[in-house]
Amino acid sequence: MSLIVQKYGGTSLASIERIKAVAEKIKKIKDDNNQLVVSVSAMSGETNRLIKVANQIHNNPSVREMDVLLTTGEQITISLLSMALHQINCDAISYTGPQVQIITDSKHGKARIKTIQDHKIRKSLAENKVVVIAGFQGVDINGNITTLGRGGSDTTAVALSATLKADECQIYTDVDGVYTADPRIEPNAKRMNVVSYEEMLEMSSLGSKVLQIRSVEFASKYKVPLRVLSSMIEKPKGTLITDEENIMEKVLISGIAHNKDEAKLSLINVANEPGTAYKILSAISDANIEIDMIIQGASDNEEMTNLAFTVNRNDFDNAKEILKRIGNEVNAKDIRYDNKVVKVSLVGVGMRSHTGIASRMFKALHKENINIQMISTSEIKISVIIDEKYLELAVRSLHDAFKLDMIREDNF
Repeated sequence: MSLIVQKYGGTSLASIERIKAVAEKIKKIKDDNNQLVVSVSAMSGETNRLIKVANQIHNNPSVREMDVLLTTGEQITISLLSMALHQINCDAISYTGPQVQIITDSKHGKARIKTIQDHKIRKSLAENKVVVIAGFQGVDINGNITTLGRGGSDTTAVALSATLKADECQIYTDVDGVYTADPRIEPNAKRMNVVSYEEMLEMSSLGSKVLQIRSVEFASKYKVPLRVLSSMIEKPKGTLITDEENIMEKVLISGIAHNKDEAKLSLINVANEPGTAYKILSAISDANIEIDMIIQGASDNEEMTNLAFTVNRNDFDNAKEILKRIGNEVNAKDIRYDNKVVKVSLVGVGMRSHTGIASRMFKALHKENINIQMISTSEIKISVIIDEKYLELAVRSLHDAFKLDMIREDNF
């Protein structure tokens, strides 16, 4: 008998019909001699609806009360799914995050899981029940309801898997796995059978929306076998995310990720002296703005330097105002702003043992006359900032250039 933890997202539970279909899928898996714990999100659109209602009441609602409000979305789903399972003679019981004591810190809206008390879950499993748990939520040591941030149901499922030492954690969504590129942009993108934790972490951080990055971090830390599957397919194969040591064939490139939420800010001709970069970038980070890529380069005058960096577009306006103030302090000759850029990245563990990847990437972009504005690298990824109008062309040209390097024969 295997213990499987599953997670179903909002699109998989968007209607009564889909909830019933998920219940049928769960019953089939349970009847195949498996124990099941299921983490669910709110029905598609419900969280946004609740946020809209809150904003009609108060233009800056308390983060504590927002957590109390938003967790009701998952509470609705767990009860409806449990009812649907009862209807088809599959015994089930629903629990909220606080009921099973998913203990978090006290950072409302972006809490982190500290521990999970598993005795209620194990007792219900011993009674041959499917355990349906609200994702995205927990409770702090003072009894306050907390939420884990958008996509937090993925993290709930992986944390439950780690606590229960599940045989596999299955993330059901509206896509049938992880692809070599976004299939909405590149129609020739292929589903990957297997990806390493490290590759998936890079792809998630670089813009891939398949999994929340914190869930992948959790899976990597506790070695939880993680599989991404489609709830819309009868017998999905999906993509297994596992330890690199378990992957027999290490491809050169695993995938191409992109991020549309980039904005670039540049200071031209600032003093080339110790402390200048610190003064500029610390002012940005002190405003709780996360900086992504950074480039510092020489200017026409060796006593001066140019500094450019990227932030999320949501932070663009705030970062602009800070730079206007800091720019005067460091005597910047000019400050330039651009929120019409995107990031495109190559990811693959095979990069560690191969040279020439960057030159092939740049050649493919040059062939399409796409200018590279910034470059960032690590052991297993190369990222570039380009004009957003070239996003689709860049993804397609890179996929074509590296398509023979993306073939992995592992079958799990």
